[in-house]
Order: sequence, then C-alpha cells, then structure tokens
Amino acid sequence: MATATAAAAAAAGWVWRWGWGRRCPGRPGLPGPGPGPATLLLFLLFLGPVAADITDGNSEHLKREHSLIKPYHGVGSSSTLLWDFQGSTMLTSQYVRLTPDERSKEGSIWNHLPCFLKDWEMHVHFKVHGAGKKNLHGDGIALWYTRDRLVPGPVFGSKDNFHGLAIFLDTYPNDETTERVFPYISVMVNNGSLSYDHSKDGRWTELAGCTADFRNRDHDTFLAVRYSRGRLTVMTDLEDKNEWKNCIDITGVRLPTGYYFGASAGTGDLSDNHDIISMKLFQLMVEHTPDEENIDWTKIEPSVNLLKSPKDNVDDPTGNFRSGPLTGWRVFLLLLCALLGIIVCAVVGAVVFQKRQERNKRFY
Repeated sequence: MATATAAAAAAAGWVWRWGWGRRCPGRPGLPGPGPGPATLLLFLLFLGPVAADITDGNSEHLKREHSLIKPYHGVGSSSTLLWDFQGSTMLTSQYVRLTPDERSKEGSIWNHLPCFLKDWEMHVHFKVHGAGKKNLHGDGIALWYTRDRLVPGPVFGSKDNFHGLAIFLDTYPNDETTERVFPYISVMVNNGSLSYDHSKDGRWTELAGCTADFRNRDHDTFLAVRYSRGRLTVMTDLEDKNEWKNCIDITGVRLPTGYYFGASAGTGDLSDNHDIISMKLFQLMVEHTPDEENIDWTKIEPSVNLLKSPKDNVDDPTGNFRSGPLTGWRVFLLLLCALLGIIVCAVVGAVVFQKRQERNKRFY
C-alpha cells in the first residue's frame, strides 16, 4: 500500500481512503475508484488533505506459505506440511469440504505456520450449499485468525473463548425473536474472556455485521478480510458482478502477530455442505512509524477500542447500525449538527446583544 504525502502525514498523521471497486480476477487487493461521498464531504469540511490508498494489486504480495490454493499441495502431507485438517474435513481436487450435508458434523483446516505480518488481506473463495430449504439448513462457516489451532469446539466447529479474530458466516437464526435477515456475516474479537452465545447468534459479542445472501448461489462467492493499522474491513462479492461490496468496517482493532489462519464449519440438527475453494493471503506494504516498529507485536492483546459496548446494540435486520463507531455519514451528520448549533447560538447571541444595546440607549 502506498503512503500519504509528507504534508498530509504531518497535518493529520495517517488517514484512510476506502472506496468501492471492481475485483480484478487473478490480482490481489480491493481495488476501487477512490473515496466515497462521506470522505469527500469530510475533505471539504476539514479543508485538508484526506490521504491513503486503495490497493491496485501491484503493491501486494501473495504469501504462499499462508495460502490454500488448488491443487492443495502441502495439505495433510508430512513432507511439505502447510495446512492441517481434522474432523469431517474432506480434501478433493476442487475444494476442501469442511462438512458434508449431514447432521452433527464438525471440520476445520488450519495453516501450519504462524503469520507475522502486521498488515494483511485474506481472500476466501467459498461455497455453502445443500438440499435444505428456507431456514432448514445450518450452521455456517467461521474464518479464524487465532492463537490456538486445531482445537474442536462448539463455535462453528472450533473452540470457544478463543484469542484473536473470528468472522462468522452464519446461515441459521437460532434466536427466534431476531429481526435480522440470514445468512448473516459478523465479526468478533476476543482475548479469551468472551463466550460466543449460539442462542443469540453471537449478538452480545458482535462488533459489526451485515446480511449477505451467499447460500446456494449458482456462481462463485468470495469474501475479503483486510487488517491494516488498526482498521478491519470485510467485503463480499456474491452477485457475480466481479465487484466488492462493503460489509464491515471497524477502526481501533488491535491484533497481534504470530497467530494462525484457519476455517471451520459445523452442522447440528440441520446441515449444509461447507466448502473452501481457496484462501489467499496477501501482504500489504504499509509504512509504520518508528514507535510502531519498536513494538513487540507478538505481545499485543486482541482488543477493540469502541465508543460503545457491543451489548448496547439494538437488533436491526440489515445490520446497517454496525458500520463502525462514528464513521462516514455519522461523522458528517455530527459535524453538521454541531455547525448548525454554533450558527444558531451565534444568531441568538447577536440578537440578545443588540436588544441590550438598544435598551441601554434609552437611559441616556
């Protein structure tokens, strides 16, 4: 990722620019035409440069040791072991099936090597499909970047109270009172102290999420996860339009290096085929300050700096309220309200001052 100009960096440190764009086949990154309307409005409000970059696929590097690509060399092979799998996971020439369309199955696949990249982007080509009709299928896929690996458990086939990052692609609403539309993608960061509540579909520990119709599609489905300088972004390409669509955008996320990438899935009374076709990890070329470089990134505790607790969330069928704390239009509306308030106060103050001046003249 290229860096901002020196003037912009001196004025505002690092500032992000994030846009919508086409997904270039065979090339890494989340390309886009530039900043969205919210960023442009902020640019005008602050009268200063808003700088950062959208990856164009030229500044990223595929890390093959952390990637799962056909024909899946190094998977389950003792000689060149890069990926381990367990449970119901089945390896074929075209996909890795985490669970078949059968009840009570759990499977996972994990990278054998810890990842020490500070800034990265993971592209996942996946497929969830089965014979079950509406709301008669489950449970979904989880993508992981965690301290522990190959530990089976109740959270989509992997352990609870994990350390690290999880992205849940949930296909079944366990909470019958929810108005949320499924399938649903959500994000959770955990330092080992939180437990995922299946009965509420993880609502109490969810940081952000969106509805995403990825099940039983006749075309390829993709998901991209980017983590760089405290910003976590999840985008999808589910409509066969070769375009990324924004799903989750959160700032203030702290993740250590030295954790493992993995994917898992589980079925219960309901079932689906959960397939991973590929997982491609790209290194993002980002410059860090000397202070950041001196940090021991392996000692960082997974955490998120939020302006509100996830428990304060009120259900929303679209998940739009979970687009991140004070970002985009929220910032613009807040600044606009503040500006209008200042103008109103100034006008009222001027009127009151003028009235007092006229009243004082009457005594002379």
